[in-house]
Amino acid sequence: MNILIVDDEPMIRKGLHKMTESYPPGIGWIELAENGEQAMNQITARAPDLILTDIRMPKKDGLELCKWVYETHPFIHMVVISGYADFEYAQRCIQYGVSEYLLKPVDRTDIHRALDKVRGNKDKGMISLVKTEDWIGEITEKIWHVKLDEIAPSLEQWREYCLSNKMTPEMLKAALMECLGMLLKRLKERGYEPRNQQVSMLAHRTAEDLLTSFEEEINRVVQEILIRRGKNMKDPMEEAKRYIDEHLFKEITLEEVAEMVGLTPNYFSVIFKKTMNESFVQYRTNRRMLHAKKLLAIPHYRIIDVAMEVGYGDYPHFTKTFRKVTGYSPTEYRAMLGIK
Repeated sequence: MNILIVDDEPMIRKGLHKMTESYPPGIGWIELAENGEQAMNQITARAPDLILTDIRMPKKDGLELCKWVYETHPFIHMVVISGYADFEYAQRCIQYGVSEYLLKPVDRTDIHRALDKVRGNKDKGMISLVKTEDWIGEITEKIWHVKLDEIAPSLEQWREYCLSNKMTPEMLKAALMECLGMLLKRLKERGYEPRNQQVSMLAHRTAEDLLTSFEEEINRVVQEILIRRGKNMKDPMEEAKRYIDEHLFKEITLEEVAEMVGLTPNYFSVIFKKTMNESFVQYRTNRRMLHAKKLLAIPHYRIIDVAMEVGYGDYPHFTKTFRKVTGYSPTEYRAMLGIK
């Protein structure tokens, strides 16, 4: 756990530093700031996991700092240490997501108890800020250089990481919104301005749906960059259909096609079904049976050869599937065409 201590009194800063660094489970790094304004600059440069802050400080006070952190870095935990037993202060701190409100003077036990509480909440489901910033840096480079073959695997890794943290949907939504904000900010620094940002994830309630919507936002950005650079951008769904149609004889998988068009499997599955009004498996099966009907209309083709041509090494399985889709067995279908 990395900590930023914010207080305008040097001796108090020093004392909090000493009490914090003696925390038994261990601390990553500790930084100090004299006021809210300095703290904001330090957080922007390197975000901590936890902030210990006073309320009354020059320039920007602790309440302004807590409000700013709540709005811009919702992952960061906050503990307020104040000399004022003021209900209004405490109430406003709660509104800004502060974990603990401690009254001065505090001792080592008070600090360690607060750290225990934060650590317990953190373990229940939270994304590492360091990992988030590293991932944002990597995906920014891949998006800016339009490395389509690398974007999809990165999004899939991020999906798996987020799901493994078992966050509540609300926490995940806040995390993904911040990730998107960080990404767009970095792209803006390189000259990219989104035309019409639509944050559709706001309406979703499950983790899977939130992540799919997040991937949709990322892919929208990629497509916009491609268009602005005048590159020939192919419709991923059209590319997927073409690939399936050209490989009916093979047992291709959804994951294989998703990788080919540069999308994550989950996102590709959702978009494919939405576009085609049928699942990937249904589309592939129907295309195979349509091609099988064309081949069955050629008299010299043996039915077993037709099965092989459309990807069925198991003849009984082909016959069963053909009947399920068309309502007839291959032999009956040929008889209808007048072919013996």
